[in-house]
Amino acid sequence: MEKRTKILATLGPASNSVEMIEGLIKAGANMFRLNFSHGDHEYHSTTLKNIRKAMNNLNTTIAVLQDISGPKVRIGELEEPFKLFKGDEITFIKNDIVGYKEADKKYVVSINYPDLLDKVKEGEYIYLYDGTIRAKVIETGEEIKAVIENQGTLGSKKGINFPNTVIDIDVITEKDKADIKWGVENKVDYFAISFVQNKNDIENARKLLGNYKGRIIAKIEKFDAVQNIDEIIEVSDGIMVARGDLGIEVPYYEVPTIQKRLIKKANQACIPVITATQMLLSMTENERATRAEISDVANAVLDGTDAVMLSEESAVGIDPINTVDTMAHIIRETEEIYPFDKHDKLAYHDKFDVIQATATKLADDLNATGIIALTSSGKSAMKISRYRPRTPIYIFTHKRRVLNPLCANWGVQPIAKIKEAQASKMIHSMLKHLEAKELLNKDGIYIATIGYPVGQPGSTNTIKILTPSEMEYYLNLPTMKKK
Repeated sequence: MEKRTKILATLGPASNSVEMIEGLIKAGANMFRLNFSHGDHEYHSTTLKNIRKAMNNLNTTIAVLQDISGPKVRIGELEEPFKLFKGDEITFIKNDIVGYKEADKKYVVSINYPDLLDKVKEGEYIYLYDGTIRAKVIETGEEIKAVIENQGTLGSKKGINFPNTVIDIDVITEKDKADIKWGVENKVDYFAISFVQNKNDIENARKLLGNYKGRIIAKIEKFDAVQNIDEIIEVSDGIMVARGDLGIEVPYYEVPTIQKRLIKKANQACIPVITATQMLLSMTENERATRAEISDVANAVLDGTDAVMLSEESAVGIDPINTVDTMAHIIRETEEIYPFDKHDKLAYHDKFDVIQATATKLADDLNATGIIALTSSGKSAMKISRYRPRTPIYIFTHKRRVLNPLCANWGVQPIAKIKEAQASKMIHSMLKHLEAKELLNKDGIYIATIGYPVGQPGSTNTIKILTPSEMEYYLNLPTMKKK
């Protein structure tokens, strides 16, 4: 059985060759992530070229996600690593300096976004080294003084988080603008925007795409993004539950419930949601996943996520193919108890929701072999996916740029681009493509959805039941016409 939940695998030095990418696809990867926090444009161009070559070699469809690095706040250079203990005092100054030890238990540092210090208030927290060291602000002004509440070693350029402070900065840096330009020129499918705070960040990112119809994923990794999630979802093409920084920005024990809430909201809004960070982290260095990691992946699947993501595990791990294969096995086994059939549990947004909900219910009630849908914009496929049918979903489009991004949607199998515009010829072409891919059961029943006029987004208005005799008719249609 083809798994429904998708796998997004990050490519890196361990996995960016054509041969490795083909192996990852065969193991179950549906999307590939290019992490622009590392590597230059030349490096990523080579990786993208390899992805597309692997796609062509395997005659399959894969989506490419460009992860934009965003404004990571970091400590400046230090004279040497600081061994900090509870009760030590650390002073943050606006000048760009090399951090130093001022006196016993007193340290002075700078940060790469000094204007943020004006926003910090007394009593708020500053987390150092990506959350491992906690400091409470005791004095504000031209300088910020904070007291360390636990112990740890702080090194140069380590990340900082402000879990109580609305920092309200431009999340798209000059580097990001250049990276997004590269993504537009190279026609990536998704742009993942880091450290999103509100809908303005997404709207600003979309302006940079110009006329290019790339899709934007909002990475939810800040506390204010959680607070503003409804407005962010409204203007985004998808969201990512980025649990790494999110687990620092909010109390760690809230992350599981936030994850479930975000996934539910994305499902309701009919946009894909990706669950990310440390899903099978131990497999970066080990052959097998831990029991806790296996349960983590399984719970994300049961929560209703569209995709689960691998980061270090597939980018620099010892065996990326084994890692993807492990995740695919966990997904398939978990989907044996998946809560399908949501066609009567989700509110309708428009009349087309009613049509697609009816199609999925009809398919499941008839125990159909597959749902075949032609979509101009991708919306029909997303709406069918939203209702989580047991029946496989086979999608066709008239435009390749619409087909590829659908790899992110639960249960959707993007099959091919077709040219035909007449209904009977479209059905003939879709069945022929399924037959060529050995996905067609001529003794089964298929539910087909198409729209008139052809090529108009949001025009799905026809549901057709294809019985074995009808499939035979459509498959032989060209021969019959010649007679």
